[in-house]
Amino acid sequence: MAKVRSQFVCQSCGALSQKWAGRCEACGDWNSIIEETGSSGIGAQQAIGARKGRVFVLEGLDGENRPAPRIVTGIAELDRVTGGGFVPGSVILLGGEPGIGKSTLLIQCCATLANQGHRVAYISGEEAVAQVRLRAERLGLAKSPVELAAETSVEDIIATLSQGPRPALVIIDSIQTMWTDKVEATPGTVTQVRGAAQALIRYAKTSGATVILVGHVTKDGQIAGPRVVEHMVDAVVSFEGDGGHHFRILRAVKNRFGPTDEIGVFEMTGLGLAEVSNPSALFLAGRDASAPGAAVFAGMEGTRPVLVEIQALVAPSSLGTPRRAVVGWESSRLSMVIAVLEAHAGVRLGQHDVYLNVAGGLKIGEPAADLAAAAALVSSLTGSRLPPDTVFFGEIGLSGAIRPVVHAGLRLKEAAKLGFASAVAPVPAREGEAPAIPARACGHISALVADIAAGSTADRPRPQAVRA
Repeated sequence: MAKVRSQFVCQSCGALSQKWAGRCEACGDWNSIIEETGSSGIGAQQAIGARKGRVFVLEGLDGENRPAPRIVTGIAELDRVTGGGFVPGSVILLGGEPGIGKSTLLIQCCATLANQGHRVAYISGEEAVAQVRLRAERLGLAKSPVELAAETSVEDIIATLSQGPRPALVIIDSIQTMWTDKVEATPGTVTQVRGAAQALIRYAKTSGATVILVGHVTKDGQIAGPRVVEHMVDAVVSFEGDGGHHFRILRAVKNRFGPTDEIGVFEMTGLGLAEVSNPSALFLAGRDASAPGAAVFAGMEGTRPVLVEIQALVAPSSLGTPRRAVVGWESSRLSMVIAVLEAHAGVRLGQHDVYLNVAGGLKIGEPAADLAAAAALVSSLTGSRLPPDTVFFGEIGLSGAIRPVVHAGLRLKEAAKLGFASAVAPVPAREGEAPAIPARACGHISALVADIAAGSTADRPRPQAVRA
């Protein structure tokens, strides 16, 4: 008989170790390591003897390929993020901060599909059925034929869903509250979360039902629990937003059946989440085009062009170490742009506090925002007002050169649709392509700084910060 192998797993971060220890070396938590045997891991089988493998058929790459059927929800922004709708048998992991609107979005999705005649089940492990009904009543969805239950046992959930017709959509809110009898661990631990997710994924693949797992997030914004769950599911979607703003962003981090980094924009209203078909107009609403230190960035979120305002404030510092505060952008990226401005454009920011903000609360991750951030910084430092009808995009290299970025045509087309007349970009459009608006080529960061400093329209004098 084969020897039963065991390993020690941290219940806080999921790190593996060969022996027990009082403190996890990966996350630093105390008394979080427990022993797992081969019968409690992923895909564990309680087989008595070894089973002989079966022979299966190997296929080639030139076989017939049929597009995956999809269930269209009718919520355009949600369908955009999922790649055109839910694929039967897929599993989606949805994460977001508490109170951001995850349950509201899922209730609206369930009601929309149920009104189309699909069987939809909403399983809550955190709230009672009466609480879910109150939310549905507040949203005006109480008459929708959605099946509700408050249950945490995975075996009972699967047995109940197997009765009757196959459900089109199953919501599990949340995966951290689920537990399975096949795993000997406390509910909510890494082992239980992993085992419960494996059982629900197996049910989705065998039955063809779409399962959405709601996951808690940590202080860093990462989905809590073992990272292996994100690799097991078909799609990972994060629900982002700021409590001080009324819009929410649904972002696809991973998607096996569609593009990644796609976003859907919603607006929080008294009747739930409303779709925003033109997010650029929302992000640019209320901007002050006459103030220095504001540049409009033409960015890309997945396949969607989005225009957003980048605001910068540069002020003299009385501290030995000036402040560097960033909201909505990477702080390391800001440090690099400041270093390039000082080294290759003569812009002195070492004795100034720098504050950078992406207006509206949108989080930008692409390097194409370097040029817009640099323009906003120089504009705030010199008091130069940037042209209100100009957009900026481009990546700044360490040598000061402005590197080209992808989808320049889509960015210019979106800017033209919102009334912008010109753009500052790394290179002009390709030969044979007619840009939607004129794009002024900018090859080096020093040329951008010279143009901004020469066009100063400040009403009051500011300290000279650019070398002659």
